[in-house]
Amino acid sequence: MENEIWMWLLPIILLPVFFAMGWFAARVDMKTVLKQAKSVPVGFYKSLDALVDRNSGKAARELAEVIDQQPQSYDLNLTLGKLYRQRGENDKAIAMHQALLDSPDTVGEKRERVLFELGQNYQSAGLVDRAEQIFLGLESGNMGKEARQVLLNIYQQDRDWEKAIATAQWLSHDEQTYQFEIAQFYCELAQAALFKSDFAAARAAVQKALDANKKCTRANMILGDIEQKEGHYAAAVEAYSAIEKQNHAYLSMVGERLYDAYDAQGLPQEGLNVLTGYMKTFPQLDLINVIYDKSLLLHGEQQAAQTAVELVRQKPDLGGVYRLLGLQISELEPSWKADADMMRGVIGRQLQKSLMYRCRNCHFKSQVFFWHCPACNKWETFTPNRIEV
Repeated sequence: MENEIWMWLLPIILLPVFFAMGWFAARVDMKTVLKQAKSVPVGFYKSLDALVDRNSGKAARELAEVIDQQPQSYDLNLTLGKLYRQRGENDKAIAMHQALLDSPDTVGEKRERVLFELGQNYQSAGLVDRAEQIFLGLESGNMGKEARQVLLNIYQQDRDWEKAIATAQWLSHDEQTYQFEIAQFYCELAQAALFKSDFAAARAAVQKALDANKKCTRANMILGDIEQKEGHYAAAVEAYSAIEKQNHAYLSMVGERLYDAYDAQGLPQEGLNVLTGYMKTFPQLDLINVIYDKSLLLHGEQQAAQTAVELVRQKPDLGGVYRLLGLQISELEPSWKADADMMRGVIGRQLQKSLMYRCRNCHFKSQVFFWHCPACNKWETFTPNRIEV
């Protein structure tokens, strides 16, 4: 009976002891934290403050002074090297990370991290071969995924599409697939083969692009070009026309080629009707110049002008007004012609400045269309029709 009473009383008796031990441990931890906080050099906070103010030069100098006081700090050396690279001081970044790599304390995961940063330094400095060798050596380690992502960028820059495809296929998983990019890589191979008139290789690459991404409009454009060059004009029409179901916005990029495929079959009017139908259905397409030129060829100036005017009035914009003035200027009274010509010249100059292709991802603007944005390196982000910017 007494033993049972003690079993009940013992936890109650020891409760103050446990409370005192917890209070003491908390006090010890707090003192440790305060002691460590006081030991952080003032220069570290100055460097952090400079980074907040976006003054990377001052941040690098302050952090370098801190490292002079604590030369063995792995994290600070790693960060300073990255800061040098960000500033374009690649030689300093390479030297900093190389010295850290030579340290006997840099082993295991730490060594892999330093190698990864060193590889990025070499890439930034334009020493791509050295960078590639480092990242290839990291593929089987803990930094394998990150290394392959950088390798994918390197292969795209070097236009090594075979390696880019293999790397992208390795990186693809349920959460993130690279099928969109893989299709573009195959299109690059197809375009290169078509340039060499290797139609079999081009056709095979196009098929792989469509297998990767059945909505790849570029693949159908190239397929249409292959059929056109081989004299299969009906097949070319079929390939170009398939773009309407994939993404109709890209029809303006194949308008003239589609008409030529109809014309080669002796069906120029049918080709013109198809383009006019596209323009009426999708007014944002940039097809009016092609339609006017082909209509002029088939029916003469009066009917071509009438067709163009109807299309411009359906969706008036700056380009349409420029075209409309050009069509109507000959019918104006002599006293108005000079003014109308002046207005058309002003609109023409404005068109050159404001009508451009634009990347939907980074908003980079260009007079030239790119499948691969040179600013943000994203694929198929350029507007297929020039827009007012």
